[in-house]
Amino acid sequence: MTKRAPVEDVPIGGDVIRLGQFLKFAGLLDSGGNVKEAILDGYVTVNGEVDRRRGRQLQLGDVVTFEGRSVRVCP
Repeated sequence: MTKRAPVEDVPIGGDVIRLGQFLKFAGLLDSGGNVKEAILDGYVTVNGEVDRRRGRQLQLGDVVTFEGRSVRVCP
């Protein structure tokens, strides 16, 4: 049985944020190029499902995972 890492809460100071912006804001990736590549290659999940849209609007409570690190969108 594998142990899951805890989900980190990342406050965005609003109600919505785009997936690409959130990945950089949360510190999961450090550049727009890396964000684009990771999303298009299917390495990013939103609420457990792969999403290949950088512009996807994330809502409060959504959980984004990349390379085993999970972060939740918070107000």
